[in-house]
Amino acid sequence: MTKSNMHIVIRRYQPSDREAVENIFRDGTMEHINPAFMYAMTRPLHITVSLLFYIGTYVMSGQSVVLALVSGGAYIGFVYFCCYEFYTGYVRRRLNTDMQDIPGYFLSHPDNCFWVAEAEMDGRPQVLGMVAVEGKNDPGSEGKKYGELFRMIVSPTCRRSGLGVRLAKTAEDFCRERCFSKIELSTSSTQKAGIALYFRLGFKLILVHTQSESPKWIIWMTRATILVMEKNISLASHLNA
Repeated sequence: MTKSNMHIVIRRYQPSDREAVENIFRDGTMEHINPAFMYAMTRPLHITVSLLFYIGTYVMSGQSVVLALVSGGAYIGFVYFCCYEFYTGYVRRRLNTDMQDIPGYFLSHPDNCFWVAEAEMDGRPQVLGMVAVEGKNDPGSEGKKYGELFRMIVSPTCRRSGLGVRLAKTAEDFCRERCFSKIELSTSSTQKAGIALYFRLGFKLILVHTQSESPKWIIWMTRATILVMEKNISLASHLNA
């Protein structure tokens, strides 16, 4: 079955989805490790330090090419470890918090929700994507709330099929029904495809920072930044659109 004729249904999460959702979440998050590493190693800091390790060890070891390569390679390996830990650490934290009890965290409160995208493949239903929303108080508007978008991941088997747009639209419609003033999300700077999609959907970049649950030294080594984006979905803006 091709992506174009795949019948995909977006529905609320069910407890039976847990294993499939965790696998997509884990795989979809960890696929950013290599792009993050490539990005980090093209930064002037890591290029300079790598060369210093190579040259310094080569000179101090009596011009040993092998030791120079080992020394420089060790530093590059450490950068990779930091990129690996940045994403795998995020997966561990989420699987031990909100993802550990999705019905309790996302489905037991009217302002929260969690959806999965499902299609029949090889005669059996398969989860191919997910998205979640958590309602939060808007500090800039007394008495109003906004929705924060989480966990939007699409399986590689159906990317470029429009599923990401459908998932985002599902979350946005939910936020509008709850009369939220806006929808907000955070993503890392290396998730280029996701960032491009959010811009196409009308999100605007409002903040770039380096605050994260990861240790500061890992953030510093990965050279990653966190992008905060938002889209105004108030009723007035919707009517004027």
